[in-house]
Amino acid sequence: MEPATVLSIGIGAILVAIAAFSIYTSFGPPSKELADPFDDHDD
Repeated sequence: MEPATVLSIGIGAILVAIAAFSIYTSFGPPSKELADPFDDHDD
């Protein structure tokens, strides 16, 4: 396999993993622990 193909697949896999982790953190069970700064400063 060409080194450029391996590098492209590796970079693509890393980007997909980061996106999946971000979505899981934002909308999954860990999102219950996130604080909303706008709710803290209610006027």
